[in-house]
Amino acid sequence: MARRHTPLRTSREDIAATKEAMPSAQTAAAAFRLAFADADFLTSEDTRGIRFQLEYLKTEFRLRERGINSTVVLFGGARIPEPGKPAWAAHNDTQKRNLEAASRYYEEARRFAQYASLTSKALDFREYVVVTGGGPGVMEAGNRGAADVGAPSIGLNIVLPHEQAPNTYITPELCFNFHYFATRKIHFLLRAKAVAIFPGGFGTLDEFFETLTLIQTGRMERIPLLLFGKEFWNKVINFEALAEAGTIGPDDPKLFTVVDSAEDGWNVIRDHYQLPTVTLAD
Repeated sequence: MARRHTPLRTSREDIAATKEAMPSAQTAAAAFRLAFADADFLTSEDTRGIRFQLEYLKTEFRLRERGINSTVVLFGGARIPEPGKPAWAAHNDTQKRNLEAASRYYEEARRFAQYASLTSKALDFREYVVVTGGGPGVMEAGNRGAADVGAPSIGLNIVLPHEQAPNTYITPELCFNFHYFATRKIHFLLRAKAVAIFPGGFGTLDEFFETLTLIQTGRMERIPLLLFGKEFWNKVINFEALAEAGTIGPDDPKLFTVVDSAEDGWNVIRDHYQLPTVTLAD
């Protein structure tokens, strides 16, 4: 006589069954909760490593499901407004004037993302997919540029006390949210074929120098690393002074390229990878 096998229970079924268990002091105790359904346990100090892994895996699985092999990363200031819009983050007249003047970078970021996304479109949206930090300013411009040409784009959001809410141009199925900066940083660079850095603040500088350090030390492949805005970067960072001081190598400033326009920036990437020419609509 054939032996009958009891169907395997799923984790979800066990969670539901636990919730329906007869009320008692035992079933109400924290110890009785299934470990993987116990929010207090999963958010404890001892399970931090597991949370790191979960944040990494969730995004990785979704990107694999979409068949996304490579990305073009845009970093830049959240406070830079769209042209014609007020500088909402300005604290004084000087900041207002400078931020509104910097709105040209919003437009360049948007156009740059259009170049990347049109190239991605020709490759079935598997390569050169635009990814941003998911917030406003330059990040919004990047996702918006992809949406302009009907391409998907990724937003890697992070929970912050201010400035960070997903912009409405991110593809919803590719809009991720992180608690840990570390796992978010991994996904920024894991598939990056190019990184474009627009004017920004501490976060932008952090991402630029981290990418630069990884390339300098051979921890990641040398890819096109673009700084948009010669006037801004020459004022903010004196790279030649670092080289003269000997704290970086004399050729280290050659690890990145300074450009001023979306077209010039994309041409650096196009030449590096021998990509076909794409033309933006007026």
